[in-house]
This record gives sequence, structure tokens and C-alpha cells, in this order.
Amino acid sequence: MEHLDNLTPGMRIPFGGDRVATVSPELAEAFRGGDRLIVVQETGDLLHIPESDWITAREAVAEASAAFGELQRVADRDVTAFYEAFASRLEDDIVFAPIAAANQADVSSATDAGRSTTRLVLTARMRADMIAGLRLWASVDTTRKKIEQSIQHQGWRLDLIRSGLGVVGFVFEGRPNVIADATGVLRSGNTAVFRIGSAALATARAIIEHALAPALVEAGLPGGSVSLVDSPSRAAGWAMFADPRLGLAIARGSGQAVAQLGAVARQSGTPVSLHGTGGSWLVAAESASPDDLASAIYNSLDRKVCNTLNTVCVVQSRAPELVPVVIEALDRAARARGAEPKLHVTDNVAALIPAAWFDDVPIERAEGTIQEPKTETVADEDLGVEWEWENSPEITLTLVAGVDEAISAFNTQSPRFGASLISSDPAEHDRFFDLIDSPFVGNGFTRWVDGQFAMNRPELGLSNWQFGRLFGRGGILSGDSVYTVRARAHQDDPDLSR
Repeated sequence: MEHLDNLTPGMRIPFGGDRVATVSPELAEAFRGGDRLIVVQETGDLLHIPESDWITAREAVAEASAAFGELQRVADRDVTAFYEAFASRLEDDIVFAPIAAANQADVSSATDAGRSTTRLVLTARMRADMIAGLRLWASVDTTRKKIEQSIQHQGWRLDLIRSGLGVVGFVFEGRPNVIADATGVLRSGNTAVFRIGSAALATARAIIEHALAPALVEAGLPGGSVSLVDSPSRAAGWAMFADPRLGLAIARGSGQAVAQLGAVARQSGTPVSLHGTGGSWLVAAESASPDDLASAIYNSLDRKVCNTLNTVCVVQSRAPELVPVVIEALDRAARARGAEPKLHVTDNVAALIPAAWFDDVPIERAEGTIQEPKTETVADEDLGVEWEWENSPEITLTLVAGVDEAISAFNTQSPRFGASLISSDPAEHDRFFDLIDSPFVGNGFTRWVDGQFAMNRPELGLSNWQFGRLFGRGGILSGDSVYTVRARAHQDDPDLSR
């Protein structure tokens, strides 16, 4: 079998059955023998993986794969001991000192490069949440080898038993706390291999060296139970997700990058759980209370994450009264952050916006503060655009004829993530739940969509329904929800036959 050892500019690469992608001069120049080229069949993206990143990812997955078999023979009390040891080390100020120093170095590097550090800083609260999450996993009952059902037959019995799915691969953005979150899959009998964003790589290395790896040793768990793909390159994430030894691929981060990673995993035959594009919607119905609406908006804009409010739909009949409520709540949320708000409106609501709201103001973006209009118009077909704001709360506002029109817009334009209805009519809430194509539906603020907050479980991510409804599980992925079901027969009658 021949291997690809070079590319030429203009080379045509088929994809998707009837389309072609073209090799750029830059890609041809960078490609070397031993490198890999992944063609994303959905988009035609040509992903170049240098040989070193390919090897790094493969070795990390191999460690986790070998550890998976060993982990099946580890007692549940030893898994519990790991969580306790990991938490205790993070709690120890002496142990934590080099981790804090590594994080400060990461933050300084990001600041010098002009990148956002909002999610990168390992704050005292983040540290406390990591410790609490690990102790929560230490306290919950194990799901490993749990018998879900026993079916008795004449001469034999069938047990349906929960079992680990295998190696769970993670690609995370630069949040240090996700390292602790990822270890939750050990509770359900899985091993973990992950790549973290380059901005947080030094922090990740320090957490593993000073807390995680020693905790594995102390508890007697195999060292590869949690493996790091130690590379700052995104290509290492592509290589990991292309490895068919993964039992599940989980990605969190920006929408485009997550979608690309998901496509790589899917075409490699690996199940995918994507946690990127979010942006919740809120609908104000005919019977909406102005106070309830204001509270829901304000409390949904404290920070930018996937469950942050993104799009507000107000019924036209209440627009003169409720549009000012939306504006005031948005402005109040911005003032709480010491920033200016950013509003996008469709043409049908623009006349209700005060003229001063169209003036240029300083909007705080990830790349810095930019003078731009406080309010801009958007097309009706762009209601689903997710605003990735930094410090200036940013939403879209539109008017709808009724709740059904808002539901239709959500179902066709949004990534189908979270939706809330402000209404005093119980029957309208039931209809909203039945018709809205969303895994997360509420009647108030949108930020409740969180594993820790809602289910008392550290979450691995929140799934939207952009690629369809999820089979056999909810949208909140937690460590104890990553499992398969095996069937085991116990035959009492040696002459049993069919």
C-alpha cells in the first residue's frame, strides 16, 4: 500500500462523493512524509496533522486504552480514594502553589498576546468548585457493574449490566477546571484522554504533575486512566478524534472548531457529544409579567457561556410596554459588569429603540475595546446568530405575532439549545414545551441549564439538538452517564437449547 508523502499545489482532493477540495500552496509546502491529511467529508476542509502530533495523540490514546482494561479490575473504593486524593492535593496550598504559578504564566502569556483570559484564570472560586466536584464524585454511588434488569427464564437468567463505554476523548477550551470534570468518567468505568487549549496547557501539565498523577498512584489506579495529549497544536485534537479506539468523543469550545472536531470523529466511526454552540432564547408571551421578564433577562446575562441569553422574542401586541423592559434589563446587566450593552434588532422593532441607543459606544470584545453602535439591525434570517461577547452583554431582539411564530423561528434558525417562555398561562407553557425543539425548556432565566446547578453533578458538557435529538440520554452529559449496557447469561440447565 502506498503512503502519501507529499502534496502539490492545486492537487484536487475528492470529498463528499461528488465534490473536490484544492490543495493550497501553503499546505503543499508544509506537508511532509509521515504527516497525515484528513479530509472533512462534510465541508471539504483539509486538515494537516504533522507526524509529531499524530504520534503524540496516538500514544496518549494507547495509554488510556490499556488502562481501560486494567480499570475493570479496580475496586470502587479505589476510585473513590482517587477522587479524595485529587481533591486533597488541590486543597493543599503547598501542592497548589506550582499550579497557581503555572496558571499565572498562562494568563500572562495570553495577556501579552492580546487574548482573552476570562475563562483561563484559575480563581479561588474555580479551585473550590474543582475540589467540591471531585468530592461529589467520591460520594456518589457507583454505576459500574450495576444490574439494570434481570430476566428469569426456564433454566437460565439474563442480566443487563452497566459497563464502561471505553476511552472517552475530550477536547476542551482553556478552562483549567475541565480537567477535574473529565475525571468524572472514571466513576462509570471509563478512562479519559484529553487535549486542552494551548493557552491553558502549562496549567494542565502542572495539575497533572502535582495533583492528578500522584492521586492515581496513591489510589492504585492505572497511570493511563487520565492521559494528556501534550501538544499545543489543534492538529493533535484532530488526530485524537480520528482514533477509532475512542468510545466517545466530547468537544467543548467555539462553534466552528467544535463542529469540525465532531465531523472528524463521526467519519472515523466514533460517537460524538458536542458542546459548543448555544445561545438561549427567551419568549415574552401576551400574558408576560414585565417584572418576570426583566428578572429573567438580567439573570441570564451575568457572563457569556452556552446557556447565556442570546435572542429575545416579544409578541407585537405587548411591544410598546415590554421592549423598554428588555432594554432596561440589558442595560442593567451591562452596568453590573461596568460595561456598555450591545443590542441587535430586526427592522420591526427598530422604531421602538431610543435614538441614543444607536450612538457609538465602547464595546469590550475579546480583541479589545471597539467603538461601535450600541444598536444595529439584523436580518430576520439571522436570529440564530450566537453572539460571542466578552464583557459587553449582547443580545438580539425581535417582535413576533405570537408564541407559535417564536417557536417556529427557534426550531428553524437556532442551534436548538435552551428556550424559556415568560407567560402566566399554564396551558401556553405546556404547548410551548410540546412544540419547541429543545432539550432545555424553562419559564424564567436561562442560566439554570448546568449540570452542577441543576443536577448536582459536575457536567462534561451541554448538548444542543443542532444535529438531531440525542439517543437514549439527556442533554446534560455527566461522568456517570457515560456507559453502555452489556448482557450476561447465567445458564443453570446444561442441556438448554433452542
